[in-house]
Amino acid sequence: MTLESFLQYVKTGQPLDSEEIGRFMDDMSDEARRITFVLNGAYHTPEEVRELLSRLFGRKVDPTLRVFPPFYTDFGKNIHIGKGVFINACCHFQDHGGVTLGDGCQIGHNVVFATLNHMMEPERRKTTYPAPIVLGKNVWVGSNATILQGVTVGDNSVVAAGAVVTHDVPADVVVAGVPAKVIKTLETKQNLHTEI
Repeated sequence: MTLESFLQYVKTGQPLDSEEIGRFMDDMSDEARRITFVLNGAYHTPEEVRELLSRLFGRKVDPTLRVFPPFYTDFGKNIHIGKGVFINACCHFQDHGGVTLGDGCQIGHNVVFATLNHMMEPERRKTTYPAPIVLGKNVWVGSNATILQGVTVGDNSVVAAGAVVTHDVPADVVVAGVPAKVIKTLETKQNLHTEI
């Protein structure tokens, strides 16, 4: 299996249940751990951090990306990050299904992005299936939040600290709780303009 064929397969959302896929995921996990151990094992300048992340993601990251290690992922090749993004320490990206962070996103300490879920039936519980996580522009995710597979968070929204996001979040709102629910609508230039 190639990286390209795996990335195409996960877009279908089908279970990751073949031996070939399992071996590929194990190999990619080993590669990701080798890079993250280097990233997390010593101090690196911001430029060195971006260079290690470019190796981890398999593509050059934007020079405006700021990440405070440690940073964790068990895959790395399905993370897509826009411009002006900040990721604080101890975040976990389970990105097999794809994690996209739009321009200007701010990610707090110890946030988890989980793009894989398990089958519910006990006899199939070890089988996982993927779905992407997409954050729009200027999304702020508070510390210790968890965003689950298949979730899209709209532009400018805020995910409160400790929230568990299980469903899509519209633009321009604050969500909080377990499971996360809308608790406030934000006044932005865009929605103030549409009310006039």
